[in-house]
Amino acid sequence: MGSFRIKGGKRLSGEIIPQGAKNEALQIICAVLLTEEDVLLNNVPDIVDVNRLIELLVSLGVKVTKTADNQFMFNASNISPDNLYSKEYYKNASSIRGSVMLLGPMLARFGKGFLPQPGGDKIGRRRLDTHFTGLEKLGAKFDYDETKKCYHIKVGKLHGANMLLDEASVTGTANILMTAVLAEGETTIFNAACEPYLVQLSKMLNRMGANIEGVGSNMLKVKGVKKLGGTTHTMLADMIEVGSFIGLAAMTQSEITIKDANLDDLGLIPAVFRKLGVKVEQKGNDIFIPQQDNYFIESYIDGSIMSIADAPWPGFTPDLISIVIVVAVQAKGSVLIHQKMFESRLFFVDKLIDMGARIILCDPHRATVIGLNHEYALRGIKMSSPDIRAGVALLIAALSANGDSVIDNIEQIDRGYQNIDERLRKLGAEIERV
Repeated sequence: MGSFRIKGGKRLSGEIIPQGAKNEALQIICAVLLTEEDVLLNNVPDIVDVNRLIELLVSLGVKVTKTADNQFMFNASNISPDNLYSKEYYKNASSIRGSVMLLGPMLARFGKGFLPQPGGDKIGRRRLDTHFTGLEKLGAKFDYDETKKCYHIKVGKLHGANMLLDEASVTGTANILMTAVLAEGETTIFNAACEPYLVQLSKMLNRMGANIEGVGSNMLKVKGVKKLGGTTHTMLADMIEVGSFIGLAAMTQSEITIKDANLDDLGLIPAVFRKLGVKVEQKGNDIFIPQQDNYFIESYIDGSIMSIADAPWPGFTPDLISIVIVVAVQAKGSVLIHQKMFESRLFFVDKLIDMGARIILCDPHRATVIGLNHEYALRGIKMSSPDIRAGVALLIAALSANGDSVIDNIEQIDRGYQNIDERLRKLGAEIERV
């Protein structure tokens, strides 16, 4: 396993370019299976989860050509569905959760699918019910092999259906949408997720010849077509990375410019950081975070303690709850953080407490942070990254702390952040990969 060794306590400065959106890329790459024609993808992040998904497509027979840095050409005209059942596919598909989104395109093109129990972050229960129920309504039949821990899926003929999703699952909505575009008749998806990733996917599918109405809303209407064509698509800047860099600037009292990023694409993210007192400005095509010696947590109009909670889009994304906790550690004031959507994402705060943070973990979903107001620096310690987002939160804490820190299990961080150590060194961070 690799580790980061960090010498903290330094103020950073300069410009940083966010990678392409990880969660968007996982959906978009699966969608290339829906056509026999070429699909050119730009701003593809060079991260473990995305690269594993590309390897999965190659194992199915997709021709993948790297045409430039972060740019790939995909051609899925010679896929062999039988490769779904190979040992290589089983191993790779079970290592990433994004593999579940191959189901929809494979069912739509070939009438069959295969899914090993998918892996991913250990952040609590992450149900697949929305995927399965939606695909079943479109005509799919699931058979679970308890011995091999995998699902066999077949469909005679896909047909449109009206459905009300029991949760606004991002990947569930994407899977159902990618299946419905080639199903016969009309499909209505109510309580659909409407994250920017889904907007991007819908726009791409429409350019390929799909007929999707209601893009950006929680009511999608899809009229099935017989065939999709090729297209070119460019990923948005990763809003989770952008939020992480905003938090990094605040915690290290640094002035940082985040290039080619737009506040309008971030939903409530800027507003939540402003509630913590962090200044976030748009300058042309860039986001500018000025240097602040102190930042102050707002309170409600009646004087009660501020609370911040995650929610499905357009609510505040759960992927930045870990970053918000770390930023609050050095704010002035107190805040209650409520992680509603996953029950195991707050357990990393014990490492922050060991570093000197004042945090009360109320239960698996809630933590109260009493800010240090930069009157006391965190201290460096040895720790381990439990998941992608908590790992980066701990990295930010280490960069702000006095002394040396070591973060083990950085493979988790690499799953979601491209060459993060190299990019941080360009800002002046002392970070070494060992």
